[in-house]
Amino acid sequence: MNAAALSRLRATMQQANVDVMIIDHGELLAWLTGYTVSETLYRACLVPLNGDPWMVLRQLDEAPCRAQSPALTVESYRDDEDPWFAVAHSMLRRGFQRARLGADYTSYGMTVHSWQQLSRHLPDVQWCDLNGVNDRLRSVKFPAELEALRQASAIADTTLDAMGKAVQGSWRVRDVAALAAGEFLRLGADTGETGPIVIASGDNGFLHASGHEQRLQRGDVLHVELIPKVKHYSARLMRPFIVGEISTQRAELALQLIAIQDEQFKAMKPGVSAREVDAIVREGLLRNGLRADYPNITGYALGLYTRTPRPSDFSCSFHAKAEWLLEEDMVFHMYTSAQSLAFSETVRVTPQGAERLTTLPRQLLSLPEH
Repeated sequence: MNAAALSRLRATMQQANVDVMIIDHGELLAWLTGYTVSETLYRACLVPLNGDPWMVLRQLDEAPCRAQSPALTVESYRDDEDPWFAVAHSMLRRGFQRARLGADYTSYGMTVHSWQQLSRHLPDVQWCDLNGVNDRLRSVKFPAELEALRQASAIADTTLDAMGKAVQGSWRVRDVAALAAGEFLRLGADTGETGPIVIASGDNGFLHASGHEQRLQRGDVLHVELIPKVKHYSARLMRPFIVGEISTQRAELALQLIAIQDEQFKAMKPGVSAREVDAIVREGLLRNGLRADYPNITGYALGLYTRTPRPSDFSCSFHAKAEWLLEEDMVFHMYTSAQSLAFSETVRVTPQGAERLTTLPRQLLSLPEH
């Protein structure tokens, strides 16, 4: 159990006048307890305002939970038993029949069905929706989280450098992705999941494209996004590679994109609104005619990603209407793209502006044709 995380959670519970908080969001489970598991069967950690938290999950997962979070009280149920009854009954046994029960209805664990089942077994509790608390609690990073993000960033840097030295024209995009995946695992990443590695075209559609069977040819732009995780913490890095000679037009475009984004990084200080930070890149690219439109965001929150349906965390994202304020030790993936080129970094907010956790030179890269 992370004592600092528990203290932060309980301060929020006290402010909301909540007696017990039900944690069923995979990322908050990992952040709080050090353990997370899929939603194959419903599971939850129950955190009282006073007293020890406890976990309820299927018997098959009891041993790894105890191993990864030894200080946590663990209760389990058989696979042929009702998971929601097990969670509810654990509360009833502890005298929380009429508690003010906090839940985040944006949690992927708190489906309508799960809420209905829990409500059926807890007819007298008062439900309190702490909307978005799962992400808000984790937005400012603890030192150990920053260290994991630094390690992930170093893996991204080293992998991209290795790709630049090895990849050549005529390679399949699949072969490039396989190289990156192997480097991730060799360097200590949690998995070999790479992020999009594709031949780019257009302003932003390629950012989420796929096409591993294509072969690199002269003049292609190979878009590489690396998303290594260390202890579930993901850093991110984007760079474009040109197969063959870099044209003057592309070189000039890259310099403009990098210069505008560098200005954005300088502005990323505590107390500055996300809207102001976003405008530097959004308006800069439009004003300079680098894009005709800019419908996507220019950055989003980074941190802990576990077994969740979302590959990116938009709880704090940068767009034209974003009024939230930056805080020190928030970490973001900041990215920009135009005309098939995309650059991004993992950055931390400091009083002096953004600190880059990914540290490779910010430049357009080339690959040999053969």
